Amino acid sequence: MKKIFLGEDNLPKKWYNVLPDLPEPLPKPIKPTGEPLTPKDLKPIFPKELIKQEFAEERWVDIPEEVRSVYSLWRPTPLMRATRLEKFLKTPARIYYKYEAVSPPGSHKPNTAVAQAFYNAQEGVERLTTETGAGQWGSALAFSTMLFGLKCTVYMVKVSYEQKPYRRILMQLWGAEVIPSPSTKTKAGRAILEKDPQSPGSLGIAISEAVEDAVVHENTKYSLGSVLNHVLLHQTIIGLEALEQMKSIDEYPDIVIGCVGGGSNFAGISYPFYGETVAKKAPKDVEFLAVEPTASPSMTKGVYTYDHGDTARLTPLLKMYTLGHDFVPPPIHAGGLRYHGAAPTLSLLVKHGKFRSIVYDQVSVFKAAQIFAQTEGFVPAPETAHAIKAVIDEALKAKETGEEKVILFNYSGHGLLDLKAYDDYLSGKLQPYYYPREKIERSLSKLFELYPNIYKTQK
Repeated sequence: MKKIFLGEDNLPKKWYNVLPDLPEPLPKPIKPTGEPLTPKDLKPIFPKELIKQEFAEERWVDIPEEVRSVYSLWRPTPLMRATRLEKFLKTPARIYYKYEAVSPPGSHKPNTAVAQAFYNAQEGVERLTTETGAGQWGSALAFSTMLFGLKCTVYMVKVSYEQKPYRRILMQLWGAEVIPSPSTKTKAGRAILEKDPQSPGSLGIAISEAVEDAVVHENTKYSLGSVLNHVLLHQTIIGLEALEQMKSIDEYPDIVIGCVGGGSNFAGISYPFYGETVAKKAPKDVEFLAVEPTASPSMTKGVYTYDHGDTARLTPLLKMYTLGHDFVPPPIHAGGLRYHGAAPTLSLLVKHGKFRSIVYDQVSVFKAAQIFAQTEGFVPAPETAHAIKAVIDEALKAKETGEEKVILFNYSGHGLLDLKAYDDYLSGKLQPYYYPREKIERSLSKLFELYPNIYKTQK
């Protein structure tokens, strides 16, 4: 069977919360003073319901009917079998992918954007600010705020703003204001430009600008597209649907794969399957592979420690794998993966060996994307192509061993607005960036010098 569908009446009614199933309690977010962060501290930037979800202890969280109604515009999404890719690779592995590109913005991002816009609108918020790398998150929030009557301001990483004009146009079409970051509009942006007028920007910088914009304006809140618990919670609808779809054809994955910037799409596909392994409901052992770019390898070359989620240190410190909050990755085309840290829940699972992280350079990733496009026909986003590279490698390993592995990955978004990146690949302009270890160490040493009291107690 090539496509496995669920009817609208099978759209999940609850999100899965991984917090109760972690191998140890998630380290609490802290303030720069070292004091624990409280829900009250988040009120200036998030609505009450999202704060509640951030600290939720329940394994299942109800999805509001208003959110499910919007989801039904494109959900449940199809589960596809990559039979032509299997044939090309001559592998005994069976490859399945959850096709999230059917959403209006073309990616998995509206799964949380719709929920966040709804909760903010419920509390009378008038405008949301956010950051975006490649533009997938920004376009998802622009789409969602439009549906719930909110204004939207998006700080788009400057290099992506220049590389991906069509995503900017999409955001503007849905009514959002789009600003290249770093900008002169915020104190954080001006400080970056003073030091480096040619800064390509980063997600950490864009987050600083969006948070600052939110806290200095009344009736404005901030919206984040990855990393935090409530964001990953909303994304689990992907894996919950995939779980039912695979069971309907009597299949179950040996390997679950996704690309990682902050961790939302990978958590979305993997956490429900991880939850089944914890509950001993999984019929077999499952391997979870998180794929990063060599240009920004937070889980493979970073340190598991407390760090800010943004460059200007406006956010609380989270315990996560990080390259240092002032780390600015090279300008690879997978803008959504150019982030210095990884979600705290995902970081903890990697630390405990429950999930494994691997890295690829962007040239090998685009080669994999071309193979996928020439076999399955669909053109993946550069971020999604990282997962595809890992899928191909795992399928070839299965070919060597003769094992009939079942591989599941998240096709997190299409690449139809990323054709400039493919043009650069086809014309040989892409570079296989490997960020020097010494630059990462320099960034982390600044972090430790900044908060010696915190890191002394964390050792």
